[in-house]
Amino acid sequence: MTQIIFGDRIAKNAKIGVGSVAALFDESGKRLFLTKRSDNGLWCLPGGGMEPGEELAETCVREVLEETGLHVKVKRLIGIYSSPNVIIWYDTGSGDKVQVVSAMFEVELVGGELTVSSETTEFGYFFQNEIEDLTLMENQRNRVADAFAKQEAAYIR
Repeated sequence: MTQIIFGDRIAKNAKIGVGSVAALFDESGKRLFLTKRSDNGLWCLPGGGMEPGEELAETCVREVLEETGLHVKVKRLIGIYSSPNVIIWYDTGSGDKVQVVSAMFEVELVGGELTVSSETTEFGYFFQNEIEDLTLMENQRNRVADAFAKQEAAYIR
């Protein structure tokens, strides 16, 4: 099970992982798309880790496709996230603890067929106030708020 662990400079003994997440809004621009993870049952933005030979924006597009069946294209950078006070612990046998450096991109839908995957069990578009009632991965809360803020300049957090 994937867990988020918080602590003062807890990441000083962790590995570094690079990834990205996608902020996909519905046609009205008022509801944000989230997925429910199969490994821990928590809601989050679709996304994941970068693979060798990829650009960060390609990571975002690939991860959305793998997790949802949707084809998207990147519109803009919303923010970069790299807190040394947060690690992700992947309980996959290796016990890897990772400080994630992640970009969040606003994306737009260009096609595909929405479906769950081995990584997701549910999905949906949500108004900001509805997300407050979901069991959201804790490290995603500021990202969701940043996506809804629609700030022109990218956040650095």
